[in-house]
Amino acid sequence: MELDELWAALSGASVAALVGCLVVAAVALRWSGRRPARRAVARARQKQQAALETMDKAAQHFRLQNPDLDSEALLALPLSQLVQKLHQGELSPEAVLLTYVGKAWEVNKRTNCVTTYLADCETQLSQAPRRGLLYGVPVSLKECFSYKGQDSTLGLSQNQGVPAECDSVVVQVLKLQGAVPFVHTNIPQSMFSYDCSNPLFGQTINPWKSSKSPGGSSGGEGALIGAGGSPLGLGSDIGGSIRFPSAFCGICGLKPTGNRLSKSGLKGCVYGQVAVQLSVGPMARDVESLALCLRALLCEDMFRLDPTVPPLPFNEEVYTSSQPLRVGYYETDNYTMPTPAMKRALLETKKSLEDAGHTLVPFLPCNIPHAVEVLSAGGLFSDGGHSFLQSFKGDFVDPCLGDLVSVLKLPEWFKRLLAFLLKPLLPRLAAFLTSIKSQSAGKLWELQHESELYRDSVIAQWRALGLDVLLAPMLGPAMDLNAPGRATGAVSYTVLYNCLDFPAGVVPVTTVTAEDEAQMEHYRGYFGDMWDKVLQKAMRKSVGLPVAVQCVALPWQEELCLRFMREVERLMTSEKQPS
Repeated sequence: MELDELWAALSGASVAALVGCLVVAAVALRWSGRRPARRAVARARQKQQAALETMDKAAQHFRLQNPDLDSEALLALPLSQLVQKLHQGELSPEAVLLTYVGKAWEVNKRTNCVTTYLADCETQLSQAPRRGLLYGVPVSLKECFSYKGQDSTLGLSQNQGVPAECDSVVVQVLKLQGAVPFVHTNIPQSMFSYDCSNPLFGQTINPWKSSKSPGGSSGGEGALIGAGGSPLGLGSDIGGSIRFPSAFCGICGLKPTGNRLSKSGLKGCVYGQVAVQLSVGPMARDVESLALCLRALLCEDMFRLDPTVPPLPFNEEVYTSSQPLRVGYYETDNYTMPTPAMKRALLETKKSLEDAGHTLVPFLPCNIPHAVEVLSAGGLFSDGGHSFLQSFKGDFVDPCLGDLVSVLKLPEWFKRLLAFLLKPLLPRLAAFLTSIKSQSAGKLWELQHESELYRDSVIAQWRALGLDVLLAPMLGPAMDLNAPGRATGAVSYTVLYNCLDFPAGVVPVTTVTAEDEAQMEHYRGYFGDMWDKVLQKAMRKSVGLPVAVQCVALPWQEELCLRFMREVERLMTSEKQPS
């Protein structure tokens, strides 16, 4: 008996030891497999630190040589006045560039928004064409814009140490217009997030409050411009990636129609997806700066360098018009419940527009849940996420992505089963799980045709009411860090206009009040699911943070959209820069 007991004990110990060895082996293999990613992180951080030191030295050297320059006055100049002083010779391009280099370095210390210094900007000064509309203007670039000799990593280790062979088309056009690109700014890993963090460069934080996200995926741009470290920046938007950071950081941003500006030379982690349109657009402190950027980019140089872009120059007559507008509006999309501050921002803007002589008409685009859950989610992940996941092989997954990577890795049969089981309790999550599956070419064509029919139906709705533009809510205020990845449904207010391919811009109109904060305690959302619960929790402690509205126009009517944004800005003046 004693021998049997001893044998049983030894067998149990052996099994435990075997299991322990297997676990250790699995961990060791995982650790070993991540070794290249760890090396990429170390190299990226080292390069970032060296670039920041170069920035600091350049700015300090200039300050020592020019002690009488009033840098605060220079930084306070609106872009239109800055351009005027540069053209008239009252300010030198060198003074403007190195003053902004110094300010960007300071902003980065508290926000971690800069990934690299485009050090050749100092030599670019002598080559900037004086006739250019942006002569001598420093411009920041979202990290995805290819810049010769620089990495565009997207926060992925496989892209580290792979410098671009040439500038993207919009960067080339900026230079031809006299602008001086000077920094690359941070993005969330893969750019499929409206937060801003990645394993290579870390977390970017909101300049208004360090516990809040700057938004994404153009989050580095939002933080840098919002804190005064750049007068003008370029971002990209496929679900709200210009509009989220602009709204969260209290600046203006425009997502144009998908092909109004060239996307040639833009780095991405998924190529060939056209069901949901990506757009390139400007971000700045005021609407006039956005218009100036668009005016500069929509030129013969861009149409020559990228013949796939329609040769439509900026329509000055539409932008400068002062005719009263017929404005559609809605307070909620009935999918994501607006926060009290969002609703107040919309209604106060509506009243100001009415008081100014514009006509406001209730209007809600049809079938928004279908556009968000089926057309957008299904279009973005019509291969079941296979192409997206290829970028993460052997890499770390940043927490800002929430459960996206884990969910996409689930077997197709398990996604279907999970969707079936969750549908009665969590219908939105079930709908997303159903949509993010691998589809045949025939099914994808059907989905794209559905998107075309949906766009036609919304345009028909719009024209039946004789609308010029649309006033829509914009998600806000800024959410807590790492919360956006756990509140996927809240993209409903922005991704709708990528699905429709309508130009849409955001303008900050107010800030969160103590009353808004108190009312937020009663927020439950329309579904009471995990996304609603995350949203309710992540938007607390937000008094004083900026809140924006969204301005929308029909395709190819960017000038009308900007004209509407300028009117909203004029009527709803507010402090836009954090102290």
